[in-house]
Amino acid sequence: MKWLLFGILGLVALVAIVAAIGATLPRDHQASRTLRVKRPPADVWPAIAAAMAASDVPVDVLESTPPFRQVTRVTASEKNFGGTWTIVIAPEPTGSAVTITEDGWVANPIFRFVSRYLLGHHATMDGILKTAARALDEEPTLSGE
Repeated sequence: MKWLLFGILGLVALVAIVAAIGATLPRDHQASRTLRVKRPPADVWPAIAAAMAASDVPVDVLESTPPFRQVTRVTASEKNFGGTWTIVIAPEPTGSAVTITEDGWVANPIFRFVSRYLLGHHATMDGILKTAARALDEEPTLSGE
């Protein structure tokens, strides 16, 4: 019984520490990733659109200029996190560069800690870009901050 109490107190202390660290992190953040592929923007756009459609995060499309640019925003009904994604598909001499830039925020300090230190702010965009790369039969090599 004593070990159970110690376990519960340890868990409570861990959650308190995570919350305290999360409270010191900024609410807002910016993250960006780039994928380079050997395809023109017109070929890349459908792959990105399909990968985005598979996401379960509800978004509003603020701007759409196929096959070069799209700006989305997490719907206002989401209270734990939000922000915008700017997706730019830029032509390059050997194909295209696909860059996703997130201007986001995370409300809850515990989620802020998890997003910053455990998952990373790039996790979702990495998944989208890797899915698109696989659909284009490309190696999913990402760069960015």
